[in-house]
Amino acid sequence: QVQLDESGGGLVQTGGSLRLTCAASGRTFSSYAMGWFRQAPGKEREFVATITRSGGSTVYADSVKGRFTISRDNVKNTVYLQMNSLKPEDTAVYYCARGWGTSVAAFGSWGQGTQVTVSS
Repeated sequence: QVQLDESGGGLVQTGGSLRLTCAASGRTFSSYAMGWFRQAPGKEREFVATITRSGGSTVYADSVKGRFTISRDNVKNTVYLQMNSLKPEDTAVYYCARGWGTSVAAFGSWGQGTQVTVSS
């Protein structure tokens, strides 16, 4: 069990940038792959990005590839999601979770989420 705390969301204009932070508790953070998902009201939670334990390999959803970057700092027990060239369709609550893959079922220990809103 690990506690995850997302922050960094907010309201930005189309084309703007945000950097989301996921702060994790636990001494063994570096032993786990991590990922980001997002969910709009009334919609299913969807995969955004995932990163291996060392940070050496990443996978992105096609919808964010080339615009978003996932990274991690195992010393600080922190995962980041740098979001550039934001679009209105990126509007959602963004969640951090422990796991590796592109499926919600592959992840656990979800954070509470942080709201990202992109205006036209």
